[in-house]
Amino acid sequence: MSGRAAVEGPDGKFRCIWPGADPLYLAYHDTEWGVPEYDSRALFEKLILDGFQAGLAWITILRKRDSFRSAFAGFEPEAIARFSETDIRRLLGDAGIIRHRGKIEGAIKSARAYLEIRERREFSDFLWRHLDGRVLQNAFRTHEEVPTETAVSKAISKELKAAGFTFCGPTIVYAFMEACGLVNDHLTGCFRYEECAVLARDTRVPA
Repeated sequence: MSGRAAVEGPDGKFRCIWPGADPLYLAYHDTEWGVPEYDSRALFEKLILDGFQAGLAWITILRKRDSFRSAFAGFEPEAIARFSETDIRRLLGDAGIIRHRGKIEGAIKSARAYLEIRERREFSDFLWRHLDGRVLQNAFRTHEEVPTETAVSKAISKELKAAGFTFCGPTIVYAFMEACGLVNDHLTGCFRYEECAVLARDTRVPA
């Protein structure tokens, strides 16, 4: 079956097709997406932003990311967990973010769940242990081969929900896994595929 493989950009580099020609999207693809992330706070931030993405395009969130960081106290879970109804009203009036009460309240609930998890183990370990601390190196040639969810994303989603997280279904979790480098889903023809594979080989989280 034919499909859409990596495409050549104006700079002569072959990339995954999804960033298109948007400079912000291209920079995100070239420098962030697929890079293994092991910092618990950074992982929390990305998971919350992926939750806000539900029903929207990621570029919409990316363009608002700085505003989100300002509105949500730098995505420090301790700060968000203390947000009150006054903070919710403030956020609902902030045009720089996605003004969705359910997602805002969900972020607060998720911050409190994060703190409860951290009493037992680091959030990074909570996530990475599902992969034995190793990046899953996929080898997809075309965009159509890439799944939207997997058994692992379903397992992580189930555990997150049980812990109290919201907006973390299997599809959202898989997109999060791709973005944070728990899996390497750059297409094999993309110049970032091998670069991210090397990053994954250089580091590992203890299981």
